[in-house]
Amino acid sequence: MLFKQGHVYIMSNQYRTTFYIGVTSNLSARVWQHLNSSEGSKFVKKYRLYDLIYYEYYERISDAIDREKQLKNWHKDWKINLITSVNPTMKDLKLELELD
Repeated sequence: MLFKQGHVYIMSNQYRTTFYIGVTSNLSARVWQHLNSSEGSKFVKKYRLYDLIYYEYYERISDAIDREKQLKNWHKDWKINLITSVNPTMKDLKLELELD
């Protein structure tokens, strides 16, 4: 049986003071939507959260959804520790994606 894959991702502003946590089945397309279309999150646009600073891959979208719910309940410090564990400088990771 095939399952739909998923990603949990975190977007931030240039100062890394505000975070948006989302889930998607197509990370490249979703980041592109946030940056270029009205289909992106209003929260992302309002706070200019245009940098992708963290993401996780899941074979099942349901697992990604569960992880998103978990991360949204975390304290900000916990989120920062998670992000810096794999992205110590909190650099923008969009260049790792192919944004069509």
